[in-house]
Amino acid sequence: MFDLVADVERYPEFVPLCQSLNIRQRTPKPDGTELVVADMTVSFKLVKETFTSEVTLDRANLKITVRYLRGPFSNLENRWTFQPRGDNACDVGFFIAYEFKSRMLAMLMGSMFDAAFARFSAAFERRADAVYGKA
Repeated sequence: MFDLVADVERYPEFVPLCQSLNIRQRTPKPDGTELVVADMTVSFKLVKETFTSEVTLDRANLKITVRYLRGPFSNLENRWTFQPRGDNACDVGFFIAYEFKSRMLAMLMGSMFDAAFARFSAAFERRADAVYGKA
């Protein structure tokens, strides 16, 4: 599951609202982590916004963290954790908190973002079923 979440280039194929994702930089670090800087464009009806994040892929500790760099948010925090549960299963922890810079954008997209994140986990479960096969 770590690999599925770390494969950010594929997000436009299955993540709700994700229209495109462009990798700006991918840097392996001496401590074994990998930093990925990416632009994600989200779209809903007539609203389209792009934001840039730095994603730290920490395979050794089975953690993925996202640090917001720029875009329509005043803050965005995102963390994934993976806890193995046998050979073919794991518990996935997901946390996201965000706040839009613009009150108007928050009014336009806020409730829609909340609904999209509610479908977010289901999209990753469907993707895992498609990639790894249904248990």
